[in-house]
Amino acid sequence: MDKEPITINCFKKLKEELVFLKEKKRPEIIAAISEARSHGDLKENAEYHAAKEEQSHNEGRIAEINDIIARANVIDVTKINNEGKVIFGSTVFLENLDTNEKIDYKIVCKNEADIKQKLIYFQSPIGRGLIGKNKNDLVEINTPAGIKNFEIKDVKYI
Repeated sequence: MDKEPITINCFKKLKEELVFLKEKKRPEIIAAISEARSHGDLKENAEYHAAKEEQSHNEGRIAEINDIIARANVIDVTKINNEGKVIFGSTVFLENLDTNEKIDYKIVCKNEADIKQKLIYFQSPIGRGLIGKNKNDLVEINTPAGIKNFEIKDVKYI
């Protein structure tokens, strides 16, 4: 079982989601199943089948979160000495050399990744292309949209 890096923020959110699913959602689903069961014939009881399906999804997500937490290698970049190197959890300030556009990305785990919030998965093409590089490096990254050229303007551990 390989350890998976995870930001402290993502770890906290997963713990909160786990508590919600176990302590709030699970009892609600059990009550819905009980209510639907009281309506009689289970073969043609749509509410019962919907509640059982929701229970299956909820329990699957609980198992998934438990697995992620068990394999988590929690990394708090604010406690790491910043030497200008791009690492998991760092925020990278880039300039696209093809368009002169300035953009920043935080390199995160799969569960936290959201391109709209500028959170990129460390195993994505851009994430892999940036990890290990240093401030002021010129980087050429092969993405699904084609080759992109960046200059790393700054690296922050925030």
